[in-house]
Amino acid sequence: MLPASKLLCLLLPVAVLTSAAAELSPGKNWEKHCLGCHGKDGKSQTRLGKKSGAKDLTDAAGQAKITDAEVFKTIKEGRKNAKGEEKMEAFAGQMSDAEISALVAYVRGLAKK
Repeated sequence: MLPASKLLCLLLPVAVLTSAAAELSPGKNWEKHCLGCHGKDGKSQTRLGKKSGAKDLTDAAGQAKITDAEVFKTIKEGRKNAKGEEKMEAFAGQMSDAEISALVAYVRGLAKK
């Protein structure tokens, strides 16, 4: 049996790589944070999506009107209507910038399907 210090040296890099890979999973973040409003297909035809006015993310023309930076900012900071009412939750405290960037690419891919 390996001493604890050597075992830790062997397992630590695996743990770091595993957590980094998990952090960047846009599909998992989509399921966890976006599915309720935008739906599995991104068309936003869910009850919550219709109520909040969530955009159809499969609409290529609609996506062409916004930059990646704007999508990133919306995911990070959320979205409010003209009255200041929250229409989309801010995810800054729930996802890292790397995760949000990966999710932006995922969202962009929805318009290509």
